[in-house]
Amino acid sequence: MHSPHPIPSKEEIALLPPFERLGLDRIVQVTTRAQAEAAFPELAESRVWGFDTESKPTFFKDQISEGPHTVQLSTLHKAWVFQLHDLQCRDVVADLLALRGVIKAGFGLGDDRRRIIEKLRVEPVDVLELNTVFRERGWRKDMGVKAAVAVTFHQRFIKSRKATTSNWASPRLSEAQLIYAANDAYAAARVYRALDLA
Repeated sequence: MHSPHPIPSKEEIALLPPFERLGLDRIVQVTTRAQAEAAFPELAESRVWGFDTESKPTFFKDQISEGPHTVQLSTLHKAWVFQLHDLQCRDVVADLLALRGVIKAGFGLGDDRRRIIEKLRVEPVDVLELNTVFRERGWRKDMGVKAAVAVTFHQRFIKSRKATTSNWASPRLSEAQLIYAANDAYAAARVYRALDLA
């Protein structure tokens, strides 16, 4: 039996050059049906999207999450952060996630999928869990975006702990939140491309 490929440690990853993230000029915040409908044809041109969600964190035992509060979809050039307050905006996001023939690639999508089914009443189709691909290629069970970027590009993916635990249910997301959310999806799109899965 082959031993698994080594995963770089946190200390080793910290020494790597930073992964080039999308800036705000390539991130679109979507809050209304009209904005979501405008995003649809541009996204539909791509065969693969990086895919992720964010939910307001829970801090107490038995506290129920009402997430996801955002859904992020990214091509190799641009990302959209869909906020889900508006019911009509939600409907368009549901249509996007149900779109066949477009792969939605991401990391740790099991919980995201369950919450999407509960909140948006849609089963996302053509979803690809990138952890599964790495596992099939000899890495440990769960890679995650940081380790995947490290082994794929030899770069360090920067995640802000402050943004991770911020209020994703807020009607107005900060610039830091938009950059954080969009780049999780963007990195997944980049990793998919680098794995030569197309």
